Amino acid sequence: MILKRIAIIGSTGSIGVQALDVVRRNPDKLKVVALAAGSNAKLLASQAAEFDAGYAAVFDEKAYQELAARCDCWTGVGLEAVTFLASLEEVDLVLIAVSGAAGIYPTYKAVAAGKTVALANKESLVAAGDVIMPLARSTGSMILPVDSEHSAIFQCLQGEKKSVFRLWLTASGGPFRETDITELDFVTPEQALRHPKWNMGKKITIDSATLMNKGLEVIEAHHLFAVSYDQIGVVIHPQSIVHSLVEFVDGSLLGHLGVPDMRMPIQYAFSYPDRWESACDRLNLLQLGKLDFYPPDHKKFPALGLAVSAGQQGGTMPAVMNAANEIAVESFLEGKLGFKEITVMVEKIMGQHRVIDSPSLSEIMAADSWAREACRRNIRK
Repeated sequence: MILKRIAIIGSTGSIGVQALDVVRRNPDKLKVVALAAGSNAKLLASQAAEFDAGYAAVFDEKAYQELAARCDCWTGVGLEAVTFLASLEEVDLVLIAVSGAAGIYPTYKAVAAGKTVALANKESLVAAGDVIMPLARSTGSMILPVDSEHSAIFQCLQGEKKSVFRLWLTASGGPFRETDITELDFVTPEQALRHPKWNMGKKITIDSATLMNKGLEVIEAHHLFAVSYDQIGVVIHPQSIVHSLVEFVDGSLLGHLGVPDMRMPIQYAFSYPDRWESACDRLNLLQLGKLDFYPPDHKKFPALGLAVSAGQQGGTMPAVMNAANEIAVESFLEGKLGFKEITVMVEKIMGQHRVIDSPSLSEIMAADSWAREACRRNIRK
């Protein structure tokens, strides 16, 4: 078996740590060449030493001196260094596991270099899917989804792409699925961070609590699988056992079932087109009891519809929506916004934006910057 040489952009976050666990269990199949992180220099240096990585980089300039002092390998700092690692000639596969718009440039560079990209950063396609997907087709880059929902759909579509009627994304419903709408005014960050099923980073966990995450996934699915928004549905599935489904033109559905463990879709992206034995728990059908499915409550969770609306408008609007949401979530975690105000603020910034149709990547990033500053300004007021 050929050893796959990988780079992990975001190695100290939740997905990155779980990805390295997959590598740890498959030393004969995977070799870590490069690692990058935000600011956790201590953990990054430890990872680089354990996996004998040749390259390590941090986004944060303040963390660089510590990284350089702790590492024996090549080290770099800033966006330029991180994107350099994403396009290294000696790398076969790049896992983009950073959260938010910080993943856009590394994804773009990896795709431009023709790499296989394991994508755990949905914002890359939410904001810049109209640029990245055509680029992937021109360079021959393969984008393998790591989100559990998109990985499930990708697996269900093998050999079946021509017969799709609708894609169904499942959602756990988050920690407030059964909470009365009037109580959402008093939600604290601590409560919102208690996701009932998945172990994720803070930003994506808050997005799951507002259902914004599912809206972002709808946009990502539109780009990944080249289907219209009318062909993408969302269903609440509290058990998080059915990770998503594909409905075909003949009325049949294929669903992907498994325990809620992110190492499973990460490993599939690493092993594709093969499957490897996994350390994940196996699903016991006899212990399931039942599987429930409900429609999403758009009145209680308006972020879902707001995100889908941004995707349908297209152009620079998804980037603006995504950037405003990042700042609003950050402000909620800092106690500057209420939980329900996250979506209100995102909608306000979207209403102030003049959409650019068919934008370039630089125009998308300019819209991203504008939205962040506009959101901060409105929050200060």
